[in-house]
Amino acid sequence: MNIKPDHEKLLYTGRIDWSCPKEPVFVFPCTSVHMRFTGNTLKLHVKNRQAYWDNYLGCILDGEQTSLPLPKDGTAVLDIPVVQTERKEHEAVVFKRQDSCHEVSFLGAELADGANLLDVPAQPKRRMEVYGDSVSAGEVSEAVDYTGCEDPEHNGEYSNSWYSYAWMTARKLNAQIHDIAQGGMALLDGTGWFHEPDYIGMETAWNKIRYNPQLGEPLPWKFESYVPQLVIVALGQNDSHPQDYMKEDYFGEKAERWRRHYKAFLGNLREKYPDAHIVCCTTLLCHDQAWDRSIGQAVREMGDDKITQYLFRRCGNGTPGHLRIPEAEEMAQELTEYINKLNIEGWN
Repeated sequence: MNIKPDHEKLLYTGRIDWSCPKEPVFVFPCTSVHMRFTGNTLKLHVKNRQAYWDNYLGCILDGEQTSLPLPKDGTAVLDIPVVQTERKEHEAVVFKRQDSCHEVSFLGAELADGANLLDVPAQPKRRMEVYGDSVSAGEVSEAVDYTGCEDPEHNGEYSNSWYSYAWMTARKLNAQIHDIAQGGMALLDGTGWFHEPDYIGMETAWNKIRYNPQLGEPLPWKFESYVPQLVIVALGQNDSHPQDYMKEDYFGEKAERWRRHYKAFLGNLREKYPDAHIVCCTTLLCHDQAWDRSIGQAVREMGDDKITQYLFRRCGNGTPGHLRIPEAEEMAQELTEYINKLNIEGWN
């Protein structure tokens, strides 16, 4: 039985390019399609476009997670092993493990002859959105043997958005998530690590579906398609490259400019989401505390009771490498406890 991508019983989450309804394109980490079905066959039809690294698709079938290698470019059929048991119904979440190092189009699914798609549970009414970098995307999260250490050599195989603090937090809160996260991204264009040497910052990418020039022309996002009650802004980690001007001269022109742009970014989010609570933070990944100080100053100067800052207990000094699963769990637990104390409109 062939299932088309626009089947009414498939449930999607994330910023998705629906320009072609028969080929929805997944760009951001945590983007997913959820399905329930009968029979003991599941094959996924996909098309991948690589920018860099090896690319993988994630699938959780009946609670068991699988990492599925993708071709560098072109179509593929991914055969997901279904355990042959007396179980008559199966549940699968197919998701994007990585950021815009690639784009993958979901072309549909193939079930056993005589099988059926079943209704999936409704989406949670809580909605959150995250703007961040590699930590928010779950980059190198599966390299648990290197917890608390520098990153091992890798080519994308350890990255998994399921184990990002962002998605962990959403699951703890029973919330939908849009994870606008990209490895190497800073706030400002011309800084950070993404798309070097012509660095692209979040102030360019935040309102897009496609923002990586290696994969095509920019594609704007329609904000009315998804209105979160909670927004997490986790920027300030990569902004010290190529110069850590916040550490060197907190009151200098470059530092003042960054704070102005940070407040402008918060203002843009407030314009799109008038009622949302916005939580500003960084992560456990090592960085100078001047960046957190600047964020706190910007938040105070906004004068908005629904824009707050959270400082993790090990903020900026938890690890020299990317967060592994236990460290992401630590962040998610702290953030969940903080959010649960906020009076978020529409949350309950």
